[in-house]
Amino acid sequence: MALFQKRKTIDFEKLPRHVAIILDGNGRWAEKRGLPRSAGHREGAKAVKRIIEYAYDLGIRYLTFFAFSSENWSRPKEEVDELMKLYLEYLKNAENESNDKNVRVKIIGSRQGLSRELVEQIEKVEKNTADKDRMTLLIALNYGGRQDILQAVKKIVDDVQNGLLDKDSITEKDIQKRLYTEDIPDPDLMIRTSGEMRISNFLIWQCSYTEFYFTDVLWPDFREKHFRDALLEYQRRNRRFGSLGK
Repeated sequence: MALFQKRKTIDFEKLPRHVAIILDGNGRWAEKRGLPRSAGHREGAKAVKRIIEYAYDLGIRYLTFFAFSSENWSRPKEEVDELMKLYLEYLKNAENESNDKNVRVKIIGSRQGLSRELVEQIEKVEKNTADKDRMTLLIALNYGGRQDILQAVKKIVDDVQNGLLDKDSITEKDIQKRLYTEDIPDPDLMIRTSGEMRISNFLIWQCSYTEFYFTDVLWPDFREKHFRDALLEYQRRNRRFGSLGK
């Protein structure tokens, strides 16, 4: 369906500024077809590309994908190795694929445990896309919400000990600006695929007033129409942020 046709349903004046997505169901998608889990992850990468392009055309300003959690290291080594290989391939292609688009790429999460080659590629793509500003694409890689808060607290402790911050005047903003998402607005909408209804330690500080949307669709099967359904549901919600609303 052409973009101008979608305008009949989506209110472009009420788009979420930041959409975060938990990509779930790659393994199940593959198993249902008698394929190795790696095939599901590669098919899931195609879905990522589809949704980036669609969100970009719609005018979404921030798009975050939960690619690999800090808990995912417990998966079989073969699967983890294949995922890391896939992320490296993606990052090597990301800059070339976004040459015709104004997209900044930012990787959030701990670099500890990642290969030197992967870290170097992360630094390269972040540097080379730093000045782009129509959309910011965040990829949460080796990320955990509690880990994020912990590293922010450690930074605050260091700043207090170094006399840069008064412990009695610490505010939520002091924590916020030390998170991996320091310059990113909190998600307005969180989507999780595959029927699971939990956030799995993802952006737990940032999602205090996020709207959640759960779908049974496995991530490799997630299409533009499913993203549109999530946006339409979001636009039907009344966001009150603790007040009585209008």
